[in-house]
Formats: sequence, C-alpha cells, structure tokens
Amino acid sequence: MLAQGIGKATGKIILMGEHSVVYGEPAIAFPFSGTQVIATVKENQVVSLCSTYHEGTFDQAPLGLANIQQLTTKLQQHLHTPNFHLTIQSTIPSERGMGSSAAVAVAVTRAFFDWQEKNLSQATLLEYVNFSESIAHGNPSGIDAAATSGNNPIYFERGKDFLPFPLNIDAYLLVADTGIKGQTRAAVRSVAALFETAPDETSLAIHQLGLLAKTAKEAIVHNEAKKLGLAMTKAQDYLKQLTVSNNTLDTCMELALTEGALGAKLTGGGRGGCFLVLCDTKEKAEVIAKKLKAYGVKDIWLQGLGVYQHV
Repeated sequence: MLAQGIGKATGKIILMGEHSVVYGEPAIAFPFSGTQVIATVKENQVVSLCSTYHEGTFDQAPLGLANIQQLTTKLQQHLHTPNFHLTIQSTIPSERGMGSSAAVAVAVTRAFFDWQEKNLSQATLLEYVNFSESIAHGNPSGIDAAATSGNNPIYFERGKDFLPFPLNIDAYLLVADTGIKGQTRAAVRSVAALFETAPDETSLAIHQLGLLAKTAKEAIVHNEAKKLGLAMTKAQDYLKQLTVSNNTLDTCMELALTEGALGAKLTGGGRGGCFLVLCDTKEKAEVIAKKLKAYGVKDIWLQGLGVYQHV
C-alpha cells in the first residue's frame, strides 16, 4: 500500500444527445481538459473528507455527498482498506452539465486503486462510477462516466460499446457557464412525465434528437461546420420542446446566433448550467464571448482544433 493514492479525471461536454440518450438514441460527448478533478487518499484514524463542500468526518457530510460517501464505503469494503482521509480538489463547476459528479467518482476510484497498488480496468472503473452516478442522478446514461474517464470524443448509444472518433472540424466551440446550477434530476423527471402526457410528440422529439446526433457526427467527420451548427440549433429547439431549457439559456443563445454563430444549444441536464456556441472563426468566437460576458455569463472556455483555452 502506498502512503497515499492519487486519481485524476477531466470534465466533459455533451455535444449532442443529452436526454435522448437515456431513451436509446445516440449521443456525442468528449473529455473537457479545461477542467479537472484531483483526488488523494491516505490512511487516517477516522473516515474523513476535505473538499469544497465539506471538511470533517464523513458521517457529518451533507446529503449532497451521499454518492461519494457510498462510493468510498464500497471501495473500502471491496479493497479492504483501513480508515482513510480523502481530499478532493476540483475546477469543474458543479451542476453545470460538465460531468462534475462523474469526474469526482472517477478520480476517487482511481485514487483508491492507486493507494492499494491494484490494477484498475476501464470496465471496473465504470462499474464504480455508474454506481455513484445512480445515487447522484437516479438513472444515469453512462455517458458522463465514459467521457470523464477517457481521452477521446465518443459516439455513444446505451447498451453498445463507446466509439471514439476525432473531433476534427474547422470551427471553434465556446463552452459558456450561465452561473446557474443545472437541474438534471428535475429535467430528467420532466421528460419522463412528458411521455405520459404527450407520448407521440415526446417520442418524435427524442427520435429527432437521435437523428441530429448522427447528422452531427457526419458533419464532424466530413468537416462541415455549417451543417454541424444547424444540427445544434435544431437540437436546441427540441430540447426546448422537452422543457429542459430556460429563459437565460434561450436569451444567451439568441444573442450568439444574432452575432453570427453557426449554431448554439445547451449541454447537459439543462434548466441552467452550460451551453455551446459554434463559430467559424476564432475572431468571431472571441467577439461573441465578450458579448456573453457583458451580458452576465459567468465563465467561458474556447475550444479550437481539439485544444481548450480559457478566455
């Protein structure tokens, strides 16, 4: 056993397919290296935690950390570890659709296996992370776990293997944080409720989102930025129909489109959190970023050619 174990993970961005992926449609996601989590674990007399949300013994941790509390209990039992002190450092904004909870679970699991000097397969890692995510979100798609633990963009369908592919397109993507916490669990429940009250319209919207994810992948593979932008904006229209957007998101994206963006949509659970803006040039992306900042957007990152830069 090492003196301490260290585990790391990145954030994630869903480009296309949030919500519809839960119902069997495809989605596209990629690791977001602009944000990350580092977890360290070492032996301690009592089980304790040091994080942004709680510092002290785990039995006094707030309910919002139940997923990490149960994950670490499971890891302690399975790996037969002594009591421990866990430190979590994260630059991923929570409840913004950037995979914060999954990334924390990835980093924590890796830290425990590193601490015990045991090999950790990707399949085993995903088992632990999905266990944690089921506590945090109820019915996770698995895409957060896959994206925060990997290195490449992935095309994902529930129940099928992840298909990595290069995100190589002559365009720039703004990732903007509204500063408002997303409401993933409430949004997921709302979509489920729509299947009861408006089954035909909801099924059609979900299916169309799946088709748009396929269109987006084709656009990326064939370097068709305008086609990708149109697919993103159409997807946002269906997400609005599914009641997972909100006024702040809608206003920000309208501003971006008015300024010449190729496309825009929310990312993640919605009702807050982050949104994406696709631009054909870096200069245009920077202009839109400044206008969004002036409007009140909390934070913005820029991705060009697979490189993430904070702006």
